[in-house]
Amino acid sequence: MRHRRETEIKLLARDRKQWGERLSQLGFKVSRARHLERNYLFDFPDLRLRRSRCLLRLRFADGEDRLTFKGPPLRTRRYKTRREIETRVEDGVLLREILKNLGLKQVFIYEKYRTIFAEGGKADFHGLPQLVYDETPIGNYLELEGPEKWIDEVATRFGYSRQDYITSSYLALYYQKCQEEGKTPGNMVFKGRKSRLGCATQNSADAPSS
Repeated sequence: MRHRRETEIKLLARDRKQWGERLSQLGFKVSRARHLERNYLFDFPDLRLRRSRCLLRLRFADGEDRLTFKGPPLRTRRYKTRREIETRVEDGVLLREILKNLGLKQVFIYEKYRTIFAEGGKADFHGLPQLVYDETPIGNYLELEGPEKWIDEVATRFGYSRQDYITSSYLALYYQKCQEEGKTPGNMVFKGRKSRLGCATQNSADAPSS
């Protein structure tokens, strides 16, 4: 189990070839190869977690099942900083049934292909700063996680300014995208993919709210 305070931002990914070359120049190497993540958010029927800006997430990624709780974001102007408690679980499908029997419900599903980079290729589980590239149904993003000074330095080297920092969650970004396109929100998933929990996923524009 891991208790920590995470600080991160997202950046809208620009030309992949350009930043890919920059990664190499700055000494970043892949610490975890591209893999599919399926994320399931749970809440109580009254949505008390969402209202308090907390999050309970069950993640399936590359053979690992993880349960994560995130507390409300701390007050900060440019970065998202929040308490995180995370643990690896043996059977996420079984845990899902436990959560449901405790009165929680599955409220949102989101998927992404993630590649994790670290300076020198050091493994991400050491708690070192890391850069991730997320390919999502609503666009591609870079995510920087580490000390604020490190985030600023790396973002600047990639040609971004603080005005480019995004602190919204993928849930918020997805709802914003649906509003802009006049679509009914559902789940942020890749069309036609079979989920780990046995149900066929749907395009985000067509999926019913859970």
